[in-house]
Amino acid sequence: MESLQLKNQLCFPIYALSRLITTLYRPHLEKLGLTYPQYLVLLVLWENEEICVRDIGELLWLDSGTLTPLLKRMEENGFIKRFRSTQDERHMLIRLSEQGNKMKEKARIIPQTLKTELEIEEEELYAHQKEFCKLLSIVSAKSKNRSKKKRESK
Repeated sequence: MESLQLKNQLCFPIYALSRLITTLYRPHLEKLGLTYPQYLVLLVLWENEEICVRDIGELLWLDSGTLTPLLKRMEENGFIKRFRSTQDERHMLIRLSEQGNKMKEKARIIPQTLKTELEIEEEELYAHQKEFCKLLSIVSAKSKNRSKKKRESK
């Protein structure tokens, strides 16, 4: 097996799959006036009444340089409200606006629509999701260890 062939890379099918799945979401999200990253933020907020920017970044694997402009646009579009924590002014908190809460009902159909479009049984889809989460956890742990060792060597 030639290790430098594209077909033998772990990263490529994951990268390509991510791009294609995002493309499948796009027409459904455009109807709601959302981008895929905005949809992900809303998913987090629908689970959490109020959450700090740092925690959103950790949940979505986004750095503050990516997340801050995204959240500003979402506030300008009326989906969220941003405000400083009264306990610690260094922390920016995010809460859904009324419009963001209403968006939940409109978005409720998206997951089932995608499952239908993929023509895959829910059990099989769940099994794939579980495997991807397992791989994400493994890679994340390795990445955190590498970052820790890099900081310690400085």
